[in-house]
Amino acid sequence: MNDTASHTRIGDSIRIPRTTARIGIARRDITPPVGIRAKNWGPADWERSEGAHRPFTLTALAVVGGDGRPRVLLAVDGTWWRRVADERGVRGAILDGLGLEPDQLLLSLSHTHAGAVLCAADAHLPGGELIPGYLEALAGAGVAAGREALDGVRQGLIEWTSGRCTLAADRELDVDGRPLVGYNPGATADDTVMIGRLSVDGVVCATLVNYACHPTTLAWQNREVSPDYVGAMRELVEAATGAPCLFVQGASGELAPREQYTGDVDVADRHGRSLGHAVLAALDALPTPGEQLTLDGVVESGAPLAIWTGRAVDGGSGAAGSLTSVELTLRDLPTLDELAEEWKDIDPRSREERLGRARNLRDGYIDGPTVQHPVWAWRLGDAVIVAHPGEAYSRLQTTLRARFPETPVLVMNLTNGPGFVYLPTRDAYDRGAYQAWQTPLAPGALDALESHAVAVVAGLLGP
Repeated sequence: MNDTASHTRIGDSIRIPRTTARIGIARRDITPPVGIRAKNWGPADWERSEGAHRPFTLTALAVVGGDGRPRVLLAVDGTWWRRVADERGVRGAILDGLGLEPDQLLLSLSHTHAGAVLCAADAHLPGGELIPGYLEALAGAGVAAGREALDGVRQGLIEWTSGRCTLAADRELDVDGRPLVGYNPGATADDTVMIGRLSVDGVVCATLVNYACHPTTLAWQNREVSPDYVGAMRELVEAATGAPCLFVQGASGELAPREQYTGDVDVADRHGRSLGHAVLAALDALPTPGEQLTLDGVVESGAPLAIWTGRAVDGGSGAAGSLTSVELTLRDLPTLDELAEEWKDIDPRSREERLGRARNLRDGYIDGPTVQHPVWAWRLGDAVIVAHPGEAYSRLQTTLRARFPETPVLVMNLTNGPGFVYLPTRDAYDRGAYQAWQTPLAPGALDALESHAVAVVAGLLGP
């Protein structure tokens, strides 16, 4: 017997989580210039981009909730930060330009692996001379879009829902005892898509998409910058809704497409359409913006028919935020000389790529046996956003959603900084997975982040 149905009464509604707030949207084109350094893969035998597969965008969402405190989310097509100084410079300039405090801004990178290198220290390398100017332009775009979004806020509604998409797959594969980074057909992956439909006066003005999957479709064979699957997803959703679509990367540390490491942009577009159709399916299952299905009564036909119709309802208007940190332990790290010796027999291009990443990870982040890992959390009406700069495994988001099943929880990797590091499961360390030996964090970091995030969300939601 369905206990919920047995207690349904005339006038009851099907609850849709909502956020009532003043909202504003703005966008800027941030497509990297042709010729910029875009070497993100060790096997690449080229260094400068030769064009753009699809435009790169920076889209600003401004939200002013019940506490009157403005908050800005910047969804950015970008790779990843390699140095603390670059992230701090761009985000600091945006904070100053918008007059915001650090807890009021989320700068979230999509994590495409086919974008410009975001590292000013590479200015001496081919294509690197364009990086400092691009970082300055990125900051300028963030200020301009953020200001336009803040100035244009209007009373609106965010309605939260979820869908399913099978694009993401587990990428921890063992072959002949060696851990590889690639599709593991024997494992399952979190397929949840979190979606926010934004509307003003009943008209959709934006869609927010949160999905966990590495944009690694395109690899060293591709010489154009590309937002990877995000580009085609965005195009499809925007064509159907007539409004901007913002993508934010989820907890995707061990998740990636089954088919990847190619130079064929058609594959990336196919992946994007897969996600886009999942988003549209979930949106089409929602009632009209601002309405909630309500049991109006019974019509007698050949059978007694329960009549559910849409009725206008309000959303949650409460808002709160926090910026906290969790202390994470570092593992015993080899020196750079020891790493160079360990990797001496691999391809020289790949070896230099690995050494460069190791060097950059240590600069400005590691100072002592532990590190302080920042966590941003926003409560927006009935929903919560949890963001951090690292690459957590998907268990972070599945744990939070299981702990708070009545609350839409968006989890965002690669947001703000410092701490651009993997947070793998203990099993990944035991297997010797790439993410485990690449990160400076000791086993247990993901557990600590999870516990901290659960406590933060519980505090925001209250009793």
